[in-house]
Amino acid sequence: MTNQLFDKIKEVTELQGVSGFEGPVRNYLRDRITPHVDRIETDGLGSIFGIKDSQAEQAPRIMVAAHMDEVGFMISDIKADGTFRAVALGGWNPLVVSSQRFTLQLQDGRHIPIISGSMPPHLSRGNNGAAALPAIGDVIFDAGFTSKEEAMEYGVRPGDTITPLSEATLTANGKNVISKAWDNRYGVLMVSELLESLSGTQLNNQLIAGATVQEEVGLRGGHTSATKFDPEIFLAVDCSPAGDVFGDQGKIGDGTLLRFYDPGHIMLPNMKDFLLTTAEEAGVKFQYYCAKGGTDAGAAHLKNSGIPSTTIGVCARYIHSHQTLYNMDDFLQAQAFLQAIVKKLDRSTVDLIKKY
Repeated sequence: MTNQLFDKIKEVTELQGVSGFEGPVRNYLRDRITPHVDRIETDGLGSIFGIKDSQAEQAPRIMVAAHMDEVGFMISDIKADGTFRAVALGGWNPLVVSSQRFTLQLQDGRHIPIISGSMPPHLSRGNNGAAALPAIGDVIFDAGFTSKEEAMEYGVRPGDTITPLSEATLTANGKNVISKAWDNRYGVLMVSELLESLSGTQLNNQLIAGATVQEEVGLRGGHTSATKFDPEIFLAVDCSPAGDVFGDQGKIGDGTLLRFYDPGHIMLPNMKDFLLTTAEEAGVKFQYYCAKGGTDAGAAHLKNSGIPSTTIGVCARYIHSHQTLYNMDDFLQAQAFLQAIVKKLDRSTVDLIKKY
């Protein structure tokens, strides 16, 4: 089981798909979920969802939404010496950007190796050897071109994207994985595994499950997809930062998260009661989590007349970097939780969650 799960994690995390350029991830998800749903629909920005219709009367519409994009960069300027400057796609800590390998994707689909530069200590001695922390816009990206003209001859243009390059690997104890992009290929794998497990199963709800685009740059796909599908319950599926090694909340290996608060979303009391009851009945291992960032639930719950929402998540160390570390059993706990939730959401349960 561990080897099978790791193989799936490796495949999905090594895909490239920064915000606004999620095509490879969308193709992966389309291929995985098409056999298990009645139809596939997309919105105008490129979010993709599989829909399982229900034979139940007045079946509620339940939306399960990961997001496909990972953090990366976009070239903003080609310098005369052939190096590049870039704007961030998503949140980056400048401390983790320097001296890393990336892939530069050109408009015609070709990929070019590229690295982020760093200042050697030999060149900073005039500043008493102290290394200054660069702004993201000042980070040098270098593909080895000798001039702006040579870079452009190879097809490089402003607007081309830069994606972290990292290979997934198991930790020595076999319990954890190190990779890029678990935020949020975790959610993409959660959705595909959910729909595969429910293939051929009749639900008492219409299930709309898939993934949004451009979450890392402002929850944009969460806005458009929730508006398009108008669900009665919205379940974001997303990865949050683990604070365990920093003395904060979120410990890898302690199960899925009951994410009761973030700056853009407060869990409704009836939703919390439902989730706690469901976790207890399913024997799911979970931990309480007060978040400092947001998910698509923050966008979806404000759409239409208001959509009760929550996030079914796990935590991972060092997210928004090339090397994220996370626990495989946490994924299994979150998957068991999500399946139990989806199976319970019939008309009467949804009405109870929405009751005031």
